[in-house]
Amino acid sequence: MTLYIDGDAFPNLLKPIVLRAIERLKLPTVVIANKKIHIGNSSHISSVLVSQGADEADHRIVEMVTSGDLVITADIPLADRLISKGAHAIDHRGERYTTENIKQYLAMRNLMESIRETGEITGGPKPFGSKDAHAFANQLNAFLAKHRR
Repeated sequence: MTLYIDGDAFPNLLKPIVLRAIERLKLPTVVIANKKIHIGNSSHISSVLVSQGADEADHRIVEMVTSGDLVITADIPLADRLISKGAHAIDHRGERYTTENIKQYLAMRNLMESIRETGEITGGPKPFGSKDAHAFANQLNAFLAKHRR
């Protein structure tokens, strides 16, 4: 299994959590973004820089991922594409996207986007905090304990 990190808006609070897991399990990890994202010093981490532009990192992740890989991303359309390839996805707040729930998340995302397009102010997500980081750490550890070969 390879761990892929969608570097777009990757919270700093998650970097030490992910680095500990990478080092503990010697987990091959690829960080993909349009700018250099430093997770930490590890021989198990490589980076792929993509050109600027909407969804460039997403396209590269989908291109590289294989069935059974894990991707950390908050991008719901990307998670949908990954799951259709047999990969796994966890968001920054510890939500695991699955074949059972991804279409519901996608529908809600699309609904909120269409509401915002009408000019309605819906507010954004709540600020990312330590409770979110803790939920993420629990989900990541549970996933890796179950799926790491």
